[in-house]
Amino acid sequence: MKAINKNVCACQNPEIGGEAESPTHKNNSPIGYFLKGLAGIIIWFVIYRQLAPLAGYLTRNIPGLPPGSHAAEAIQFFLYDTPKVLMLLILVVYGVGIIRTFFTPEKTRRILAGRREAVGNVLAALLGIVTPFCSCSAVPLFIGFVTAGVPLGVTFSFLIAAPMVNEIALVLLYGLLGWKVAALYLVTGLLIAIIAGWIIGRLGMENHIVDWVRAMRTTAEGGPEETLTWPDRFHHGWEAVKEIVGKVWLYVIAGIAVGAAIHGYVPEGFMAAIMGKDAWWSVPAAVLIGVPMYSNAAGIIPVIHALLEKGAALGTVLAFMMSVIALSLPEMVILRKVLMPRLIGVFIGVVAGGILLVGYLFNLII
Repeated sequence: MKAINKNVCACQNPEIGGEAESPTHKNNSPIGYFLKGLAGIIIWFVIYRQLAPLAGYLTRNIPGLPPGSHAAEAIQFFLYDTPKVLMLLILVVYGVGIIRTFFTPEKTRRILAGRREAVGNVLAALLGIVTPFCSCSAVPLFIGFVTAGVPLGVTFSFLIAAPMVNEIALVLLYGLLGWKVAALYLVTGLLIAIIAGWIIGRLGMENHIVDWVRAMRTTAEGGPEETLTWPDRFHHGWEAVKEIVGKVWLYVIAGIAVGAAIHGYVPEGFMAAIMGKDAWWSVPAAVLIGVPMYSNAAGIIPVIHALLEKGAALGTVLAFMMSVIALSLPEMVILRKVLMPRLIGVFIGVVAGGILLVGYLFNLII
């Protein structure tokens, strides 16, 4: 697949880079926003329920396309999953965009500063789900956390959870594979972030942060918190939709196109020999393949969906997905600006070990 941004980039979001003035909407009533939102949700559900029959109708009426052929199956898969995934993304990104107005990076730093490890690891991983993050913001976030007094292990719990267990991954998993797989991914992703961060914290590797970062100290408190009205928060939700969906829609379509080809042309059970439970080497191979890749949840999950349909084991494909999203060579290059190689190596080893454990565990019990 074409190289793409590993995570949805929020670096240009003013909440990441600094305190920018937020638009105010004093003339707009919260009730008006609520009624518009309610009408929008009703329309959304009506359209969503018609996607499957519409995809089938359009596929059956393509001239010269034999019903039940490989091409017909691939086209119907593409026509159904593309609007389905994009509609789910719009709905969830809007809701999470509103939630994120309550958790700016500055507020997150204040919440985590001075927290004890264990409790701090859990809190950091949970906050990572709703906090904007991407590979290019790893360095400023890391510096901000360390200089604010956030322990190293707690910082890593946040940095692991934020890209891996995000709303895009969860909504795509829910939409394509159901709530059980999405819930399993959420729980195991959080456990990896919490435990990996705790282990890194216990190793006492603070001296493996580069000198200029350790020399920094927080000398001033952040500016006053901006007071947002509900219309402001609704506006931020819509801005999040335009920014995030606007950046990933092409990769969603590319991923679904690859998934459609696998769905239509790969024989049933073909992937079982390569990524099945009986192939003991499939989980480490999936992790080794995933780490060098540079992709995001929007591009990789439709492919995961198709692989599962063709016989790949759930643990193997989840291990592959986690390694693609949580670890990547470009992110390690970026983190090298603030971490020494030994600490980066420990970070990769601990997280990869957790992903391997999850892969084997899922293959054993499911």
